[in-house]
Amino acid sequence: MNASVPPAPALPAALDLAVRGMSCASCSARVEAALRAVPGVRSARVNLAAERARIDFEPPATPAALVAAVEGAGYEVARATFDLPLEGLSCAACVARVEKALAAVPGVLAASVNLASARARIQLVADTTELRTAVIAAVEGAGYGVPQAAPAAPGEPPAEDVAAAARERRETLHLVLALALSAPLVFGMVAGLAGWHAAMPPAWLQALLASPVQFWLGARFYVAGWKAVRAGSGNMDLLVALGTSAGWLLSTWLWLAAPAGAPAHLYYEASAVVVSFVLLGKWLETRAKRRTGAALRALMDLRPATARVLRDGAEIELAVEQVRVGDVVRVRPGERVAVDGRVRAGGGSVDESLLTGESLPIDKRPGDRVSGGAINRDGVIDFDVTAVGTETLLAQIVRLVEDAQASKAPIQRLVDRVAAVFVPVVLVIAALTVAGWWLAGAGLEPAVLHAVTVLVIACPCALGLATPAALMVGTGVAARHGILIRDAQALETAHRITTVAFDKTGTLTEGRPRLQAVLPVATAAEVLALAAALQAGSEHPLARAVQAAASTTAALPVEDFRALPGRGVRGRIGGREVLLGTGALLAEAGLAPDAALAAEAVRLAASGHTVSWLAETVPAPRVLGLLAFADTLKPGAAAALAELARRGIRCVMLTGDGRGSAQAMAAQLGLGEVVAELLPAGKSAAIARLKAGGGVVAMVGDGINDAPALAAADVGIAMASGTDVAMHTAAITLMRGELALVPAAIDISQRTCRKIRQNLFWAFVYNVVGLPLAAFGALNPVFAGAAMAASSVSVVTNALLLRRWRPWAYAVRITKPASR
Repeated sequence: MNASVPPAPALPAALDLAVRGMSCASCSARVEAALRAVPGVRSARVNLAAERARIDFEPPATPAALVAAVEGAGYEVARATFDLPLEGLSCAACVARVEKALAAVPGVLAASVNLASARARIQLVADTTELRTAVIAAVEGAGYGVPQAAPAAPGEPPAEDVAAAARERRETLHLVLALALSAPLVFGMVAGLAGWHAAMPPAWLQALLASPVQFWLGARFYVAGWKAVRAGSGNMDLLVALGTSAGWLLSTWLWLAAPAGAPAHLYYEASAVVVSFVLLGKWLETRAKRRTGAALRALMDLRPATARVLRDGAEIELAVEQVRVGDVVRVRPGERVAVDGRVRAGGGSVDESLLTGESLPIDKRPGDRVSGGAINRDGVIDFDVTAVGTETLLAQIVRLVEDAQASKAPIQRLVDRVAAVFVPVVLVIAALTVAGWWLAGAGLEPAVLHAVTVLVIACPCALGLATPAALMVGTGVAARHGILIRDAQALETAHRITTVAFDKTGTLTEGRPRLQAVLPVATAAEVLALAAALQAGSEHPLARAVQAAASTTAALPVEDFRALPGRGVRGRIGGREVLLGTGALLAEAGLAPDAALAAEAVRLAASGHTVSWLAETVPAPRVLGLLAFADTLKPGAAAALAELARRGIRCVMLTGDGRGSAQAMAAQLGLGEVVAELLPAGKSAAIARLKAGGGVVAMVGDGINDAPALAAADVGIAMASGTDVAMHTAAITLMRGELALVPAAIDISQRTCRKIRQNLFWAFVYNVVGLPLAAFGALNPVFAGAAMAASSVSVVTNALLLRRWRPWAYAVRITKPASR
């Protein structure tokens, strides 16, 4: 569109990076060398004391390439991310133009614009006022606005929501006026088609009715279209402005050129009705888009505006922003918990359904955690505040959902490439339509009308909304049911999962094993006391089981303690060298139990018990006995695995337990594949082997001990049990420890991706079919306007159908009183 204007030469730019991890002069030299090696870098200077790098560069160097060079040298670059609300976006071409403008700002590492939410997620090298100002200037320079709203007062709705409501009221008024002015024109057109030509208003009245619709109510299309032209691009607004203006001008010319007293066939109704239909489509689309973010807004509305804080023996009400860690907060029945904490006194039944999806209230007693946003159903609870502001569980959930909704699915890259050339291609098709019909001898009137139809029916809106609308609804409804999906890439990968690997302890089982048997060579009291001494202070589930069983036993001091990952522990107790662990550890020490004890160990393992051996190497090498532990399966575990198998998904259990006990547990679950006797690092290797076999591999674990395996899998699924969502290695976080949420997560991923494909298919088909039909004269402008409005509305409406989704978990949930 701006081929006659040569692009301005790129100017050199300067960039400051905050570099972490440098410790000496050689580090700064290495960073400088890495930066200077980037093509386009004119100079690079590193200040070791300030931990900053100053780079002067020009194309082809980019901020992202400079950051990659520093990180490639082994150092970390500090980054900042913020969201920016936008005004004036109308189609996918707008998204592409804003992203291009933002990417050109020195200091912007990445920018992603979401048409459905009208927001930009921007990653910066540093969050400074100067850089934010430059970002806003870039958006405005591209022809779009950034709403400036003051922060809302406590208890008031967000200023952004107030502005959106005012915008919706204004659009409703404009729509009503447009329809009212267009109605006589439509009535006259329909009456004329029926042979009642006297019902058609006179030419002057048609012009009087159509002109306000065209130039007042449709002024937004001219303003946005002109901004696009100034930025060297085009958008849907430009197409609507050109198409309807051509219809209005043609009608005006035909009216003025007609002989006095002779009736003229005018097309004012076409331009007025097209503008009305587009306004109607935008009004419906706006309302539908607000519903796509309903789940996220519901989460954001959970936090109350005030909290009751106990200070100096008095109960005072403070704004939630004034509550600090260490304060004591009181929650009465029916009130919402304002911040995170741990119960100090009292107790009650707390509803956490909107946080974790758990439908049953959970009993809270002293020592239990409570989360902001939950509702206290009964009882008075006093709790010590442990997290406020952005550190609360609710804030982290909201942030994860926002991150997911701001991300882009891989298929969106194709849409972005199409959107970048869509409007210019449509303008060329419209010009060819005029030329073709003119050369065919049809005359100016039909040639212009067919070109108007081409301009009006083209709809980049549907293309731009197809992916983000489905993504927003899918991730939002998943979060409402306790499934947090990190980003669009995770969603896209999850729907193709072919293999799911499960950690055993804490994932397939409750993770609370109990000591079931002590088989001593000497006395049970001696075995229990020595084992408890070696396990003192450990948080391992088996260690806690030993500590619980030996709670009344006097503690023995341990010296020279050593943990042996994946095998056990050893230490010196009262001059004796004692070890506790697996059969492999026993064999390493050159020890073996007698035949009777070995046979008993085999029997216990075959029945699903985990066996630990206790032995000493000094003063005399000998086996002292064995301890047998048993864990219980999680309710619904077998049903969840059966559901995955029904979907054709392979299930594998990974565990460090012995093969016998692992096989016994797998048999109870109906699980055929087990990889046992794994060291902690072995789980990652097992995941690598599964991936090497082909397909998409997911790993389900607790997100703590399993973090390397979660990161190694194509899709890491962490079971947070509603207490911790800081699982950065996991693509999906399940807010409850229910295994039924695993097939549910796969199901919502599949359904969301299916909606994305459906939306893109119809958006492409609509344009591919509609444009030729319009060019060859098979459609009229009024029908084209209605179809264009319907296309974007239908895409959002199709995405909204995901709101009816309910997780498979609810079909198999075992209803029982929940307590913690």
